[in-house]
Amino acid sequence: MSPSLFLLLSFGGVLSLKICSFNIQSFGESKVSKPVVLNIILESITRCDLMLVMEIKDAKGTAFPQLMTHLNNRYRGRRPEYGHVISQRLGRKSYKEQYAFIYRQKLVSLKSVYQYPDIQSEDTDAFAREPFVVWFSSPTTEIKDFVIIPIHTTPDAAVKEIDELYDVYQDVAQKWQSKNFIIMGDFNAACGYVPKKDWPNIRLRSTASFFWITGDDLDTSVKESTKCAYDRVVLHGEKIIQAIRPESVEVYNFKQAFGLTEQQALTVSDHFPLCITVNAVQRSG
Repeated sequence: MSPSLFLLLSFGGVLSLKICSFNIQSFGESKVSKPVVLNIILESITRCDLMLVMEIKDAKGTAFPQLMTHLNNRYRGRRPEYGHVISQRLGRKSYKEQYAFIYRQKLVSLKSVYQYPDIQSEDTDAFAREPFVVWFSSPTTEIKDFVIIPIHTTPDAAVKEIDELYDVYQDVAQKWQSKNFIIMGDFNAACGYVPKKDWPNIRLRSTASFFWITGDDLDTSVKESTKCAYDRVVLHGEKIIQAIRPESVEVYNFKQAFGLTEQQALTVSDHFPLCITVNAVQRSG
């Protein structure tokens, strides 16, 4: 065991890793400038060790750096508590979004990043927002490293885009040596966007080696009028499937946590964060 890992385990307890995804609806300057909204977003992030943020729609590129400054100002240390990596602005026409990963630097570090090119000869431009794939090192967990493939599908093309994630997995698996994969994000995989009859034709679902740890009855929508499992987590790899228990799946209901009305909650987002936890490395002796 390395000295740094020994210290982490000795002084920090057994360190599991909480991984979350959060579609912060239309995230930009407006949300950063509202103290109540910003505080709820920050509280949602600090509950996690690694968070995928989706739907960053800030054309000026100033809102996300402000978010990171506010986040790290909550901590005192020689280096920032949280690091980040963010994609370029992705989209077909004028509408653009970014993916970002915010991670606790004492627990995980970046191994590599890869912007999926989406230029397969037989099916060019399958994604409106191509996955921004990141390979993380996690020395305090059972698996040591893992790859996250993020996705925010276009609702009307959800069936096609979820199916195409199978090709993304194959491409990344050939590129990198990791065997631990997490495919997560806003799949729009519910409430009419993915009819039941289409599930058998989605390779990510019909291929037995992909484990859908989040069920079809999971409600990640803020609106009380909808009960939709929009956000999902899919695992691939024997070790990572063993390292993440299904009972660790959690939807963080910030509406309930902060005693908000539905209208107040919707000023934050129309999605709740979705979280899973990777088991800590087992101590010997």
